Amino acid sequence: MSYAAISDISEFQNILNKENAVLVYFSHEQCNVCKVLKPKVTELLENHFPKMKMFYADTVLTPEISGQNKVFAVPTVVCYFGGREMFRKSRNIGINELGEQIQRPYNMLFQN
Repeated sequence: MSYAAISDISEFQNILNKENAVLVYFSHEQCNVCKVLKPKVTELLENHFPKMKMFYADTVLTPEISGQNKVFAVPTVVCYFGGREMFRKSRNIGINELGEQIQRPYNMLFQN
């Protein structure tokens, strides 16, 4: 699974309007913890939540996206289902805990 970088706020809104399940990874290139965590989040989605799309928002290059979403710390993961924010995790993000939080709304949306 790959992820796309979001370049502006209108693209961000289009993604939320178009996709059913979205995980947005907020970070920047100077964050070493973020660099280690991002591949683990990508792998989690690939292995357990293949219908969920992952996007990357750089808080330094696109501050309007992080500002509009009230993201003030990195790394921050925000999960959207049906265009609405369901939950967010910041700084200390456990992969197992993240997977557990995604599981219920993901199953409700995709396993009818």
